[in-house]
Amino acid sequence: MIALLLALGSSVAYGCADFLGGLGARRAHVLRTVMIAAPASLVVELLLWPFLGASFGAGALGWGVASGFASAAAFALLYRTLALGPMNVLSPVTALVSAVLPVGVGLTQGEHLAVAGLVGLPLALVAVVLVSAGHGAGAARPSRTALLLALGAGAAIALQLIFLHQAPSGSGVAPLLVGRAVSSAVTLTAAGLMHRRLGPERPAYAMSAAAGMLDSVANLLFLLAARSGDLAVVAVITALYPAGTVLLARRVLAERIHPGQLVGLGTAAVAVSLLALT
Repeated sequence: MIALLLALGSSVAYGCADFLGGLGARRAHVLRTVMIAAPASLVVELLLWPFLGASFGAGALGWGVASGFASAAAFALLYRTLALGPMNVLSPVTALVSAVLPVGVGLTQGEHLAVAGLVGLPLALVAVVLVSAGHGAGAARPSRTALLLALGAGAAIALQLIFLHQAPSGSGVAPLLVGRAVSSAVTLTAAGLMHRRLGPERPAYAMSAAAGMLDSVANLLFLLAARSGDLAVVAVITALYPAGTVLLARRVLAERIHPGQLVGLGTAAVAVSLLALT
């Protein structure tokens, strides 16, 4: 039950971070937004270090570095995917892949689910697709390149979660610190190499920093959830993060929640209830 609550918290934090990051990216080039968000995220993890501890053993360093590269790749592939569109087709693909791969890894590592979990898990995957899809999903066909990029973005997100899960349970926040340092270095290097293409627009500093902080909290909650529960369950609940983005868009931007998304939110509630019984 603790793992379930932590995973739900991670999902909410990811959804809020994506919402703020998306708004920030509307005002300036996405790399300008990430240049603020990544260091802000690292600062949060450094502040948590004295309270949660960190052991920089070989396992924590290795898996942390791997998660950092996966995180940087996820940012690049995800935003490139959404730039090509259509978002209402590609977003569900990305979210679904990011959920399915960790579920497969968890089950192959010997995790077992009760009957309620066997029903709740596929329901949660369906909810991920329904909540992610906007109005008119399926009306436009993505190009082969866009679809491959969406699959790659989902795989990169999934790998980040899997690598964090593989880090030693006694390493504290060390994998997060190492991973965020690596992804920040990669992002800042890319921004430096592309500085002439970033445009003159100034980033939304507060919004971008808030997105980075929330992303850091989401990573921490996922790590704690994965250490106290099954990866298969934790990953699929975390992948429900589009629900938070949809609800925030409704509240803040007055965007309409479409009938399919309402069905997805209801399906997610049922799935989480079933998974809580496992």
